[in-house]
Amino acid sequence: MSAGRIVIAVDYFRCSGCRRCEVVCSIHHEGRIWPEASRIRVFAPSPGVEVPHVCVQCDEHPCVDTCPAKALNVDEKTGAIIVSEECTGCGGCIEACPGSIPHLHPVTRRAIICDLCGGEPLCVKACSEGGWNALKIIQREEKDKYGVKPREPMEIAKELAAKLFGEEEGRRLLNANA
Repeated sequence: MSAGRIVIAVDYFRCSGCRRCEVVCSIHHEGRIWPEASRIRVFAPSPGVEVPHVCVQCDEHPCVDTCPAKALNVDEKTGAIIVSEECTGCGGCIEACPGSIPHLHPVTRRAIICDLCGGEPLCVKACSEGGWNALKIIQREEKDKYGVKPREPMEIAKELAAKLFGEEEGRRLLNANA
């Protein structure tokens, strides 16, 4: 389905917190179930508040621009950020990303960012097969600016909790589990 540039859209209300996305991603990239090395992570700061966190393939690519080793590049076909072997693990990309989406691999200590599985994101397929459809592929024209900015998981969780449980109860839940 996903020929060309794509992004993964997240519907936070549909996420069950099953973490199938983390499992399939880690199996694909690491050869085993290893959520800590997954390119998508699900944060659950409170029961009932699950936040899938994945690269939004933003317009400006601050992670790429910041890398002193020039180890991050934009894939011409998919638009995904690709991390090369030259990554030194300095963490500059993590600091540059407004959503702190890149993270360091637990063993290699190199940055890991969603590479969109070469254009066929397996996390989206796993989510769809499970019937949740919290992750969806959105086609993107090469030059389209779509204005999505990466956000911190707790920022998203606060908004989600307020919408699910009401502002006061959502704040109480998140504070109780902080």
